[in-house]
Amino acid sequence: MFDVITIGSATMDVFVECEDANIVSVFSKNKKSEFMSYPYGAKVEISDFASNVGGGGVNTAVNFANLGLNTSAIFKIGDDIYSDGVLDSFKDKNVDLSNKIQDANDSTGFSIILVSFQGDRTVLAHRGANAHIKKTDINFDAIKNSKLLYIAPLNGESNKVLDDIVKFADENNVYICFNAGTTSIKRGYNYLKNILETAQIVVMNKEEASMATQIQVRPDTREIKYSEELIHPDVKEMFKKLKVRDYQIIVITDGGKGAYAFDGKHYYYCPVFEGPVVSTLGAGDAFASTFCAALDKTRLDIGKSLMMASVNSAGVVSEFGATQGLLTFEEIEEKLKQHPTYQYQKLNP
Repeated sequence: MFDVITIGSATMDVFVECEDANIVSVFSKNKKSEFMSYPYGAKVEISDFASNVGGGGVNTAVNFANLGLNTSAIFKIGDDIYSDGVLDSFKDKNVDLSNKIQDANDSTGFSIILVSFQGDRTVLAHRGANAHIKKTDINFDAIKNSKLLYIAPLNGESNKVLDDIVKFADENNVYICFNAGTTSIKRGYNYLKNILETAQIVVMNKEEASMATQIQVRPDTREIKYSEELIHPDVKEMFKKLKVRDYQIIVITDGGKGAYAFDGKHYYYCPVFEGPVVSTLGAGDAFASTFCAALDKTRLDIGKSLMMASVNSAGVVSEFGATQGLLTFEEIEEKLKQHPTYQYQKLNP
């Protein structure tokens, strides 16, 4: 039996950093958008370059295993030089690969990550085999014999297996942590609600939560300063719409502002654990999977689990690569001991 089995993508990631990249902010009355830009038509010099294996299914499996959980991973790759790189990356990771899917007629996922001087990134993604997971590819017995099913974002045609796997896991009393992706969210709230009803833990970033609920986070006006509230009223409304069962814990991450959680009784706010930022790729995967694992370790201490997730996420963003910088639970605890003033806040609804 596995402690956890993950399903999601596997990609070869190429990181590109360029000092000539600009960040352009565009404001309207109800929205702020930011874009990364380069001089049009120019040859742009690269200041740093690296390659690593990533993808939600891989990143979270590696993290769960690093935290000491008996872990298996479901992901789909081709039979090419990139698939060789994906499989080689697992040699020292203690992740069971008996449930991987390999198709010689497909290509392994590939991403180019454009990293800004602030450490944030824009991803150019070729989904490849990640978008072609079929129901017949999946070993459902492995899911049945796991304590937790972690669902990373499933893209393209692969999203069609989501209904089947969550129904199967629910019927077989397997806990579900659902990290919703844009493909699922774009199918509409009524579709998403059916998935939410089966999941004990749901994790989204603020942009995804806004898309899923159709609730926009209003900016400050001359009359109302929403930014002065610890949790924006519109974020609280997102929580209320996303939480469709009493037993659920909903988490919304908010980038550099931290993360929020809601269990129906209290809101929780956890600030970012400060540290150097090289690349934010993989931060969300590290946060969500650490939170799931920490909930079990701390016996459902939501605030402590948010803190542990933030510490591990900070380790990932301090290095290139979505699985570089991951910490064990012992290392996370030591970091927290070294920073006794770092605390979460618990708020009444």
